[in-house]
Amino acid sequence: MTDTTWLTQESHDRLKVELDTLIANRPVIAAEINERREEGDLKENGGYHAAREEQGQQEARIRQLQELLNNAKVGEAPTQSGVALPGSVVTVYYDGDESDTETFLIATREDSGADGLEIYSPSSPLGAALINAKVGDTCKYSVPSGAQVKVTLVKAEPYHG
Repeated sequence: MTDTTWLTQESHDRLKVELDTLIANRPVIAAEINERREEGDLKENGGYHAAREEQGQQEARIRQLQELLNNAKVGEAPTQSGVALPGSVVTVYYDGDESDTETFLIATREDSGADGLEIYSPSSPLGAALINAKVGDTCKYSVPSGAQVKVTLVKAEPYHG
C-alpha cells in the first residue's frame, strides 16, 4: 500500500526539478561508465566502480522521487486553526501532564524547511492519531512497545514557512 504524501506546491516543484535534473544526467553517467570501462581491467578500476555506484544511487533516487511525486497530494497549507491537519503546527501534551508539551509540524520529511521544528508524518502513529483532532481532544496511539499513549491537542495553527 502506498501512502499519500502532502506537499506544498513549492516542495513539489523543487522535487520535480531534482527529478528532471537526475533524469537529464543519465547520459552523462552512462558516458562516464563507458569511458571508465575502456581503461582496462574492471576488477581494479576504481573509477568504473565509483561511476557504477553513483549510477545506482541516482537511479534509486529517481525511483524514490517518481513514487513520491506520483502519490503526492499537492496543495497549500491548511488555513483552518484549531484542527490538526497535514501542514499544521501543533502543540500537544502527553498522558494528562500539561507541563509535558511538544510543538511540531505534521508533514513529511520531503516537505521540510520547517524552521527547526520537529516533523511528524501524518502516517506516523502520533500524526495519524492527531489528524482531524480539534483543540482539547485527547487521542490515543500505540508506541512500539505496545503501550498506549494519550496525547491532548492544545493548539493547531497553519504552518507559514
